[in-house]
Formats: sequence, structure tokens, C-alpha cells
Amino acid sequence: MTTKRLINVKLETGRLINEGQLRTSTALYTIDLDDTLITGIYLKDQEPIFTGPTIDIKGRLAMPPFKDMHNHLDKTYMTLGWRAALPVGSFPERLAAEASELPLLAPSTERRAKAMIESLMKRGINHIRTHVNIDPYIGLENLEGVLNALQHYDKFITYDIVAFPQHGLLRDKVPQLMREALRSGATMVGGLDPGGIDNAVERSLDEIMSLATLFDADVDIHLHDRGHLGTYTYSKWLDIVAENHYQGRTAISHGFSLGDVSIPEQDELIARLNEQDVKIMSTIPYGLTHQMPPIDRLRQGGVNVHLGCDGFYDSWSSCVSSDVLEKLSTFCELTGKITEEGLADSLSLITNGKQPLTMGQLTWPLVGDSADFIFIEAAASAEIIARKPIDRLVMFNSQILQF
Repeated sequence: MTTKRLINVKLETGRLINEGQLRTSTALYTIDLDDTLITGIYLKDQEPIFTGPTIDIKGRLAMPPFKDMHNHLDKTYMTLGWRAALPVGSFPERLAAEASELPLLAPSTERRAKAMIESLMKRGINHIRTHVNIDPYIGLENLEGVLNALQHYDKFITYDIVAFPQHGLLRDKVPQLMREALRSGATMVGGLDPGGIDNAVERSLDEIMSLATLFDADVDIHLHDRGHLGTYTYSKWLDIVAENHYQGRTAISHGFSLGDVSIPEQDELIARLNEQDVKIMSTIPYGLTHQMPPIDRLRQGGVNVHLGCDGFYDSWSSCVSSDVLEKLSTFCELTGKITEEGLADSLSLITNGKQPLTMGQLTWPLVGDSADFIFIEAAASAEIIARKPIDRLVMFNSQILQF
């Protein structure tokens, strides 16, 4: 049953050659909604009579909502005033610096996470995958705060909560804390550098899978380890996924090492990632000293790749950006995507695969899709990716968000 109507909604309809260049064509539409779904889509002036509430979108382009598939809601300094990250000389030093402030930050986790969630929602994000520290310094305190914050907004957003052993899985009482976290609201199992941090690749990966199968949970592993240590970890994890029939239920975040090795080695691992349906969760950029995983090659090889903001304004970085569109734009710049099609076809990296056009044909929105939109003044999605407009009208579950 239709409950409201959107008029003057600009939708992409196809691509055509205009003055020697490929251009995106658009038209104005009327879209009918119920409380959660699209119930009708009509060309302007061809819609049936409707006497209910109507919202004029004023010719803004409709975009699918964004997904932040790699975040750390518990780490942000938001609401605490300005503070810069401390300089460190190594990854272990950064972990030590973080550990020193965890007990001080834990009491404010819910407030800080809410601020971060709202900043994400304002930019059009309606799904957040957040990693939450589970460690001997604060136990489950951050989990409780993040869970409370997310539940406050669960009318509008969905989420994954990854129990994340930031300071090592195979130390102290962390395995037991991970079990408690998965009983207390965490929905996924995390891991961190089984070689570089746990110093035991096989044992760490086996523990991760043991937790996953015990709780029937999906997995997302941070893998910063470089070179052949990193690709060895990839390979061992793919073996474990196959042995446990866990295809489609795991992801590797960062995965820098895939960009360090030869093309034949990349191709072999990409084929195995595709075969085991292991996703890659990336962040852009990594810094001048890091090489991105070969995202375009991964996508061409059938691997699902998603982007996320990672942490922002926290002990790891002083820079503030909660805009996954900015990450996508930077990716396109770094990889030389400047054409209409090249820009637009990268959109799926931040929408869980949804994009207005696929091979030039309209694939979003369709009747039956969720009533979730971002409306932006733009000619086409390619312009949005290139220009990163800030002014966004956001609708989740048929409701225009007000902040």
C-alpha cells in the first residue's frame, strides 16, 4: 500500500554518445513508497492519481545509499575536543599508544560512537560494519557502548559488529573475552595479523575459525602483514575456509600484501578468493608508504571488494573524514578513472553492488527495493564521484532524515 509519493526525482536511464563523448541520460520520475519499500516507479506525468502526502525532490539525482564496510566506532575522539595523534615509529608502538588510552576513553564510548554514526548517516550511509576492541585492557566496555549507540539508530541503519582482538588474539584471556563478546551482541569474528601480531599464523587462524563455527558467525580479518608473510596468511586462510565449507562468509580487510607480489602470484590468489567467495574490505588511501591491493584486478577476477572509512579522528589518524564517497573519489583518482563510465561503474564499491546503471541498463531503483535514497544536485553519478558534493538529502525507510 502506497503511503507517500516522491515527485521530480531524477534517475539515470542509460548512456549515449553525445558530441563524441559517452554521456549518461536521465529523466524525471515519480516514485511511490510504503513504509519501507518502493511500490511504484513512473515517468513524470504518467503516474496514477494519488491523494496522499507528496515530497518534491526538485530534480535531484537519486543515488543508492552508501555502506561503510570497515569502521571503528569505538576509537574516535569525536565529542572530546581537538587532540592530535601521537607520532610513533612502528605498528607495535601504535598499538601500545592506543592501549595506554583505552581505559580513559571507554566510559565515553557510547557518546563518541553516536556522534560518529550521525556523521556517517548525514553523508548517506545506512549500513556500518564496525570493528570493536575486545582486549585485556577494557574487556567488553567498548562493545557495550557501541551496541547501545547502534541500537539507538536501528530504525534507519543496519550494522555488523566485529569482535576485534586489536592487541592480539592469542594472549592473556582474549579467546575467552571473544566468546563473551559473541554472546553479548557482537555478530562477527575478527582477527589481526596472525603472523605479525600473534606470531603464529596457523594457530591464530584456527582459533578464528573455531570461534566462527562455534557461534555460526561470519569473519573479517585485518591483514596488514606485507609481502610473502601476508600472502602466506591469505593462502592458509583460504585452505581453512575450504576445509570448513565457509564460502561466502569471510572477508580480509586491508590485505596489503596482495599488491606486493608478482602478477602470477596475484592471479593465483585472486582465483582462490573468487572460488571461496572471500571478500576484500579496503580503505583508501593507505599512505605513501603503502601499496593498495589490486582492487581492479580483484574485481575483474570476480572478487567482491568493498570500501570503508576505517577510523577517523582517533589515535591512529588526526584527519577527520566520515565520507566513504571521498574514499571512492580518491580511489578513482589514484587509478586514473576519469571517464563517465569508469567513474560510474566504481560506485558499487560503496553500495554493496547497487548502481543505477549496469552495462548501460537501469538496475536501480526497482519496485520492491528498499525505500532508501540519497538525493543530490548532479547530472549523473559520475559527477557525484568526481566532485563529492556535500549537500545530500538522505531518506532511509521512507523518512527524510533530520539532524
